[in-house]
Amino acid sequence: MLKEIKIPTLNENVKLEAEVFYPDNDKRNMCVLLAHPHSLYGGNMSNNVISSLFSTLCNENIPTLRFNFRGVGKSTGSYGHDIGEQDDIRTCIKFLIEKEEFAKVLIIGYSYGAAIGCSQVNTFENIMGYVAIAFPFDLFTELKNLAQTSKPKLFIQGDMDNIANFHTFLKHFEDMKPPKDYKIINNADHFFWGFENQVSKFAFDFVKKLENE
Repeated sequence: MLKEIKIPTLNENVKLEAEVFYPDNDKRNMCVLLAHPHSLYGGNMSNNVISSLFSTLCNENIPTLRFNFRGVGKSTGSYGHDIGEQDDIRTCIKFLIEKEEFAKVLIIGYSYGAAIGCSQVNTFENIMGYVAIAFPFDLFTELKNLAQTSKPKLFIQGDMDNIANFHTFLKHFEDMKPPKDYKIINNADHFFWGFENQVSKFAFDFVKKLENE
């Protein structure tokens, strides 16, 4: 079942537009949280990569929530200079754990959504780990430090990416604590046009692996 909802944030009078998929069997053991690219550059929850991930996970009967950061789409408020957006992620995690009673949450973030989403990996014990797609390490050093964790991590990177710079990716990957893995998509740039299914497959395989552990 797909449901459109509004989630009130924890610390401000902001309501986040969200769409959540509940499987037919109403499993509550795990939910995937999707975080979209930078709102100041056109990012939203209907982005090509986020939409592909959402469709793939729903088709595989995986509980999933995608949302718009504050000031995007029907979400109220305005751009929060990274601080507000971190609160948005925490709001969604708390909603899934406390209101929806999911035992575990896995974060999947793309670009800015990876930097913001993965920075909250240690905020709640219930967070299983994350998938970071085109994490722009060089642009968000502080958030990279917050994304350090001993929880499982998968990084997905295009080898033609000059925003989440591919030439520095392996150095940043080496800095991250284990357990960790990465997948390189040949000929893909930062936007993954034409490679959405490949991104989604890598992410889904990781989700299933964690779900079965």
